[in-house]
Amino acid sequence: MATLEERVAYLEGKVEEFVGLRETIAQFEQRVDHRFEAIDRRFEAIDRRFEAIDRRFEAVDRRLDVLDDKLSRHFQWLLGLEITTLVAVIGALLAKG
Repeated sequence: MATLEERVAYLEGKVEEFVGLRETIAQFEQRVDHRFEAIDRRFEAIDRRFEAIDRRFEAVDRRLDVLDDKLSRHFQWLLGLEITTLVAVIGALLAKG
């Protein structure tokens, strides 16, 4: 049977193993935290890029809306001129006949 000193020494060895393991886990946690911080910074950079792209699309949408309004006005003028011309041609044919 082991003496009291041997048992205490054995337990002290086990405690030192746990302390070493605890330090290793703490170091691992720091490394993981560092990685997550790096990932967060990367996602923030990606978010900024998407925000810039969204602003560009909004600018393109505004330009397309202006162009759509312009084309609508031109179409209305063109249609008005064609109807006026058709009425004038029909009037001329009726007046002649």
